[in-house]
Amino acid sequence: MTDTYRPRRSVLYMPSSNERALEKAKALPVDGLILDLEDAVAPDAKETARENACAAAASGEYGHREVTIRVNGLGTHWHDADLAAACAAGPDGVVVPKVGSAEEVRGLVAAMERHGAPGHTRLWAMVETPGAVVGARDLAVADERLAVLVLGTNDLVKELGARFVPGRAPLLTALSTVVLAARAAGVAVLDGVYNDVKDAGGFVEECRQGRDLGFDGKTLVHPGQVDPCNATFAPSEEEVEDARGLLAAWEAGAGSGVVTHHGRMVENLHVEVAERVLATHDAIRARG
Repeated sequence: MTDTYRPRRSVLYMPSSNERALEKAKALPVDGLILDLEDAVAPDAKETARENACAAAASGEYGHREVTIRVNGLGTHWHDADLAAACAAGPDGVVVPKVGSAEEVRGLVAAMERHGAPGHTRLWAMVETPGAVVGARDLAVADERLAVLVLGTNDLVKELGARFVPGRAPLLTALSTVVLAARAAGVAVLDGVYNDVKDAGGFVEECRQGRDLGFDGKTLVHPGQVDPCNATFAPSEEEVEDARGLLAAWEAGAGSGVVTHHGRMVENLHVEVAERVLATHDAIRARG
């Protein structure tokens, strides 16, 4: 199953029990949506939320936005009905919390196929436990239907017995491990949420950290986080211009043996990085 590159800088959780929020999401400049049936929905609203999410996903009214549905986890009272309904709706992805092993990935994919999920509906697996982090590579390569790993950093902090601190030192090993697993498997990887929606500066710093670590983008809990997240995970004008200049120097120096750009030696790996920068830039611009 081959993916066409698509930006996933900003992926916003939306409570599917809130019809007004689902309507508002149609106009947000967000790359992706996770229509939530799990944490953001009270038990007595689960069935209504399921109906709302599936209707939204099937509507075709969200434009370029990648629309996914987060079902309740394996072993919960709602999981089977959530998964069946989501597969029938045919979103871009089904997000499953607390996926713990390759065996669980394969079981989820088999269930998706039994429920008739169309080929474009991919599995997004949330990594939220120490066991899942340690086994992240096996999990990521378990089935080609898996397209994205999503860090559940709140649950991971709880499971580790760690603390929420600026800079996320207790999580850095886990974050890097999951990025490594995703890159080894050739799947996308999204950073976890930032909880303090009033701390704009702290949020931007965590976005920068996530980008520096290699994440494709970040999951969000508030619409106000979308614009700064998009800006941080998009190539800057300086990066784009540098990439263009590097590629021009590479082409001009073909066959010369040694190519430099702004005093730096240029090798194939630098060319690949520059090409990726421009591909990301072009994909974002194509969205208008």
